[in-house]
Amino acid sequence: MDTGNNVDQSDDRAATKPHWQQSLYQTLSPLRFLYEGYRKIARRLARLMPKGIYARSLIIIVAPMVILQSVLAFVFMERHWQTVTNRLSTAVTQDISALIAVLETYPQDEDYNQIVTLAKDKLDLNVTILPDGPLPPPGPKPFFTLLDYALSQQITTLIGKPFWIDTVGRSNIVEIRIKLEDKVLRVFARRSQTYASNSHIFLIWMAGTSLVLLVVAILFLRNQIRPIQRLADAAERFGKGQEAQNFRPAGAREVRQAAHAFIEMKRRIERQIEQRTTMLAGVSHDLRTILTRFKLQLAIFGDEPEVADMERDVDEMQHMLEDYLAFASGSSSETAEMINIEDFLSELEHDALRSGFPLKITHTGGKRVEVRPQTVKRCLHNLLSNAARYSENIELTSERLGNWWLIIIDDDGPGIPEEEWESVFRPFYRLDSARNQDNPTTGLGLAIARDIARGHGGDIKLGESPLGGLRATLRLPS
Repeated sequence: MDTGNNVDQSDDRAATKPHWQQSLYQTLSPLRFLYEGYRKIARRLARLMPKGIYARSLIIIVAPMVILQSVLAFVFMERHWQTVTNRLSTAVTQDISALIAVLETYPQDEDYNQIVTLAKDKLDLNVTILPDGPLPPPGPKPFFTLLDYALSQQITTLIGKPFWIDTVGRSNIVEIRIKLEDKVLRVFARRSQTYASNSHIFLIWMAGTSLVLLVVAILFLRNQIRPIQRLADAAERFGKGQEAQNFRPAGAREVRQAAHAFIEMKRRIERQIEQRTTMLAGVSHDLRTILTRFKLQLAIFGDEPEVADMERDVDEMQHMLEDYLAFASGSSSETAEMINIEDFLSELEHDALRSGFPLKITHTGGKRVEVRPQTVKRCLHNLLSNAARYSENIELTSERLGNWWLIIIDDDGPGIPEEEWESVFRPFYRLDSARNQDNPTTGLGLAIARDIARGHGGDIKLGESPLGGLRATLRLPS
């Protein structure tokens, strides 16, 4: 009942809106439609635009230049080129019209020498009087017909007699024939007299200077973008635990500030890690000293059953202490180096056999990768130990793909429920309900393994194995 009343009230409020609000809404509806169309076009353009700052900067420079040059070329062609050509064609046509008026009004000598001389000396036209006859058939029109169109229009308007023109036969000469009553007037004029022939020089200079400016802009942008790329590479290498060699601030002031901030951040992180490692080394030394005292004191008591239980407790405490310190100390102290994957996996297989469990290893792809070898070996040892603790058969598949090193470990153990795949990576988390209670662990093996993987810029994911157990996929950048 309340819902119905609310609907009725909202309908009443909508129906009783002021007239000016309804008019404003109707007025703004087309604008909203245009805005939605603009947003759709913008989203499509965003998908088509390049993602890199170098390409985007080039577009920011090139696009306005191209638009400006196109507008200038259009205005020049429309206003200057066509106007000048029309005026030149008009002037030549008026000169020819004056010659025709002289021919038809005043008596001429037999060879028309006077009018030929007059046209050549005063009008710079080469005139010939031909006997009466038909005009030549129309010739092919050139691709760019501005001169033909302008000259034909002026002859038709100012002279109004049958004519024939040829602007193609001779590159620098325009031939015009006009049929009079008993003769044909043939006129040869320079193309420059009827056509703005030097206008293309402006377009060539405009295009040439644009190309020069574009090359300068590309070189300048390249020099400005390179420090940003180096900063990104240094940050990526530092994130992978690799040393950024020969990196120094360069480029614009803002880029140098960002580089200095990165270097200072890197130093603070390294100093903090060094202090933590030093502190943990001291804690480790002190606690191990105490545990050693416990062992010596227990050794004095003999082989009593209570003493054996206490020795097991001390050994378990020492094992737990080593795991805690290993998790807290991280893996930043080791330097990354280029290794041979096959040799690395052979050592890993030998260590697995020595630890008492067989390991089947296969590798495909490239053979070299840059990692921290001892740290990665420790990560894989944790994964293999976890698999060996709960299974009998273990397979390791290695593959070098592009800039990534993929390592897959499969076992035939009981596995882990899918909802627990992320929880087992939490420090001190134990999933003993589905595991063997006789194998006490600290719950740090997988946490240390993922910490090492992410310290390299990679990650570890769990999944179902074709062998029926658990699959651990280690992905490391190289």
